[in-house]
Amino acid sequence: MKLSHASRWLLAAVIIGDLAGWIVTGATIYARLAYLGIFLMVIAFVWTVLSVSGIHLERNTRTLRASMGDVFEEHYEVKKERWPGCSWLEVLNQSTLPKAAGSRLLTRIVANQLRYYSARTLLIQRGAYLLGPTTLTTGDPFGLFTMKRVIASRDTLIILPMTFPISIFPPPPGLLPGGKAIRQRSLDVTPNAAEVREYVPGDPMKRIHWPSSAHRGQFMVKEFEQDPQSDIWIFLDAYRPVHFSAHSATASYQAENTWLRRPKVTLPKDTFEYAVSAAASLSRFFLTDRRAVGLACAAGKFFVVPCERGERQTNKIMETLAFLQPEGTMPLLEMVTIQSKLLPLGSGVILITTSTRPDFLLALEDLHRRSLRTVVVLIKSETFGGQGETENLTASLQARNIPVCQIGFGDDLGANLRLPARYLQRFIMPEASSKA
Repeated sequence: MKLSHASRWLLAAVIIGDLAGWIVTGATIYARLAYLGIFLMVIAFVWTVLSVSGIHLERNTRTLRASMGDVFEEHYEVKKERWPGCSWLEVLNQSTLPKAAGSRLLTRIVANQLRYYSARTLLIQRGAYLLGPTTLTTGDPFGLFTMKRVIASRDTLIILPMTFPISIFPPPPGLLPGGKAIRQRSLDVTPNAAEVREYVPGDPMKRIHWPSSAHRGQFMVKEFEQDPQSDIWIFLDAYRPVHFSAHSATASYQAENTWLRRPKVTLPKDTFEYAVSAAASLSRFFLTDRRAVGLACAAGKFFVVPCERGERQTNKIMETLAFLQPEGTMPLLEMVTIQSKLLPLGSGVILITTSTRPDFLLALEDLHRRSLRTVVVLIKSETFGGQGETENLTASLQARNIPVCQIGFGDDLGANLRLPARYLQRFIMPEASSKA
């Protein structure tokens, strides 16, 4: 709310005029009017000071984690704990959250009165945003003075990437049942128990092998190997020159039906936002299927989320993706060369990129030499207004029997990410049946 102090300056001019009239004419009426104006200004100032003191504001929310496209709901509680009340109070939400709601103008707040209201904000951009600061502005009933009080932010909201439901997505061919044993120890409990060893203080009780303990007369615990069909690695290309953005990385939404609680939100015209959303959707799909998923991305810094299972891993990958930006200086080939040396044999790799550079095929060959099977998710930059032709690259990938999924601007990610399943049924399944 834009405040005007014209009434204060008008009253000051009246007081000065009355004082001048009293000095020139000596009439007491001018003196009385001047004293009345001064008294009114003093009362207004004291009222404003007392009004701004004793205001208690509390902002509450059910969760500090949400996804793009969700409606974030926040509850405000305002209480005037001391006399006098407030004739008006402006609550200004200065959060960094795009299009943040919560600003209100409250009137006639008496002492010890509790006012509360709710604010709903449509989340259209991933990242971390402070819920505040909040500025409280109030004044006297005559509009002569105003005072502000700033309440610092207390919580941070993390907006996770938008995900799309995927009904089916084929694991890379090397992860099918009957794969190669990895012969590497695992800290997690897997279906592959390798051997037993003596109990060490700190080992969980659930790993004790009771038949061996009874036979040897001491506690023996089981050692596990990594599951040969568990590791799936998602490589997200964040190399700056290969990405294109037509607008800011803020999602758009349709608000034709304003009575709807949740409008339809679409991804912005940004290749990296589509890549991040694809990575988030695939990681959620495989983790829900109880697979072990890892993430590697060179976005400014080299980020690696080790391969694990469970809901905790879902949160780790989603929070990592929430902060990534296309600021990488490392090409995809270099990232694959560094990270592929550390992957177990038989692991599957999903490459998500917009690159049509010649070194992309070199990265695929490097993965093939290390017995790492690959699925490619290719973001078509020409549909976003960028440069690059994906037809020749797609033909080269199909000639190598590498499943490829193409995603353009405006495509449904959930539907397009199902396309490699048809490709595998056409090329991979007949090959497997002929070997059998």
